[in-house]
Amino acid sequence: MFGIFKKKTEKEKLLVLYKKTKERAFLLSKTNRTESDKLEKEANDILEKIDKIEGKS
Repeated sequence: MFGIFKKKTEKEKLLVLYKKTKERAFLLSKTNRTESDKLEKEANDILEKIDKIEGKS
């Protein structure tokens, strides 16, 4: 009815995780560049997973 009980797909979960990781990396880029770079790498890995899921569909 309103989507209350609708479960998120794997792609939607990964997109949320990607956005959170990018935000954290941006905030860390101002104080700790090495940690920011690690999070950027992690975000890119998540983006690759999303691309693989899109390729399957």
